[in-house]
Amino acid sequence: MSSPFMEQLGRVGPALLRALDGFEKARRRLHPPAIPQVREAMGPIRVGLRAALEAFHAQTPDDGLEEFAREFHGAAERALKALDLFADDSPDPSGVGRVLEAMREHALAQEALYPLRRALPAVSLFFLEPDRREAVASLDPESPKERRVGLMAGGGEPGARGGFSLYVPESYDPDEALPLIVALHGGSGNGREFIWSWLREARSHRCILLAPTARGSTWSMMGSDVDHPALLSMVTYLREHWHVDPKHMLLTGLSDGATYSLLSGFREDSPFTAIAPACGVFHPENYANGNLARARDHRIYLVHGALDWMFPVQIARTAVAALEGAGADVTFREIEDLSHTYPREENLEILRWWLGTADERG
Repeated sequence: MSSPFMEQLGRVGPALLRALDGFEKARRRLHPPAIPQVREAMGPIRVGLRAALEAFHAQTPDDGLEEFAREFHGAAERALKALDLFADDSPDPSGVGRVLEAMREHALAQEALYPLRRALPAVSLFFLEPDRREAVASLDPESPKERRVGLMAGGGEPGARGGFSLYVPESYDPDEALPLIVALHGGSGNGREFIWSWLREARSHRCILLAPTARGSTWSMMGSDVDHPALLSMVTYLREHWHVDPKHMLLTGLSDGATYSLLSGFREDSPFTAIAPACGVFHPENYANGNLARARDHRIYLVHGALDWMFPVQIARTAVAALEGAGADVTFREIEDLSHTYPREENLEILRWWLGTADERG
């Protein structure tokens, strides 16, 4: 017979997943004129999660589930905090800061929830693409304890400057080379948060995912480049400890991360075989340092929003013309309703473009 605790868990779980999914959709629609409507749409989700969480918290956990209850409650509290911060429509100047903090809490809620996926099948399915959910058993098997898989961090505390967050699929087999995605956060961000922009797709399609954090407040785009050697060192570390497919190494990023992906990805010693920048610019340094000439035959999937208020889309069109003129193999996606935010729906398109028929594993 179901206990009151389990009954409330059955109510708050779906409310939490709706909140995470709803916030993800809200982030995609972050265009300044649309924010009031997006906030209004998130209101019922916020109310539903708050009510379900209060009822859950009022229950005494079943014997042996105390630690689980604390961890689950912590994840739900972070999701609710993200909604509260986002829904606060107080006037600026603090409004942008609140939205950024809400996005951080959304990422940390996922980080807190992910380890509970084995106890909660719906959570495991949430972190898979819909067409891969039937394969959950093979994508998330019980791995030998000595096999280092799942989420981990290096270079200090998670999110520390110069460090990284890493995801190795639970289905990793050292006898099989897996593709590598290196995803670069935007200005003032960090890898601990940005990794969630790609984890579902990496888990679903069995890719190793590295999300570094810049050594400074953003990537090295002025003065001495301290981030490129760090990236090379991280990739070398991964290749020494896991079986990475050298023919499928993708460098991608958002905003400053996109801009830097084009700076770093064309270097003579760059190991990356494809680049997929979103909402960035083609830095003038690329013309001075020989990168444009080295772009010949490089595969590039460039994404930009027609509504981008930070970097107008004409900047991207000019970059595409320059890269194509240099002989690069460019796929350009100008998205009509995209502002200056991450287009999560493009991840699967990028994977299809990048991996092609190679994505037949699992």
